[in-house]
Amino acid sequence: MTDKSTFIVADDHPLFREALIHAIGNCVAQAAIIEADSLDTLQEVVQANPEADLLLLDLNMPGVSGFSALAYIRNNHASLPTVIVSAMDDPAIIRRSIQHGASGFIPKSSAIATLEQGIRAVLDGELWVPDGIDLQDDRLDSEEAGIAAALSSLTPHQFRVLMMLGEGLLNKQIAYQLSVSEATIKAHVTAILRKMKVNNRTQAVLAVQQLRINSPALLEAESGDG
Repeated sequence: MTDKSTFIVADDHPLFREALIHAIGNCVAQAAIIEADSLDTLQEVVQANPEADLLLLDLNMPGVSGFSALAYIRNNHASLPTVIVSAMDDPAIIRRSIQHGASGFIPKSSAIATLEQGIRAVLDGELWVPDGIDLQDDRLDSEEAGIAAALSSLTPHQFRVLMMLGEGLLNKQIAYQLSVSEATIKAHVTAILRKMKVNNRTQAVLAVQQLRINSPALLEAESGDG
């Protein structure tokens, strides 16, 4: 690693961001750390730092629906290694994260030494997950893969609008929160429906729900783990 390595730490809990920053400091000298605490700031920092060495990403952040942010980042910034650091560490969730393109998965319950081990492994080009996780099946369900690919065609603004649709917000509510006109949101929604190849906003929301942590496909996988 060079002396100018850049890391993006995306988590809405300040104390855990501090823990990750501490672990990075033990792994890399003079690392530049950029923090994000929501989908909005995550999009901004990733766009501004396309050559970052590593993204440490929490699955649960404001504005994010399940694996959607991971799928969006990996499809639009394939050269940015991404490690999921999450409190939700069921084997099915870990496998799904890797299937969506994560380079590793580190449970938040891990000791600092384990955080450092995972970070070093991914920086060395390895795939890192906790011991005992079976990654033999690394393929996404075809429908979910199609949804993830469709997300990659959205602009950052369209992706943000889609996530807000998933929260049940109306066009006028989204327009208010984003400080734009309702006509602008309607234009975004029209583009989203076309790119997602669906007929209405309900179908778009249902598609995104397939990427939720508690999606039907994931629940089936978890039950299969016994």
